[in-house]
Amino acid sequence: MDADEMWARIVAHQGQTFRQILGKEFTYSVKGNVLRPSTTNVNIPRSHFEKALERMPFENTVPLQKDLRGPSYIFAVVKDARISGA
Repeated sequence: MDADEMWARIVAHQGQTFRQILGKEFTYSVKGNVLRPSTTNVNIPRSHFEKALERMPFENTVPLQKDLRGPSYIFAVVKDARISGA
């Protein structure tokens, strides 16, 4: 999957419920190139999802924590079967 396909899937599934690694549920909206989770004020830019895609595979949020905003949300979204296609 490339970055454009991933972002198209993210946009298509906005408003649906996702689950963080520890089980906390959230939804999100997308405005332009920014994802806005429902349970925080953190806005996550598309570029951070693209960086996460480059780092796959990963099994937890550790590879995302150093320099990406909202690593637990990024993990929840990109690892979800609706987005990953897995």
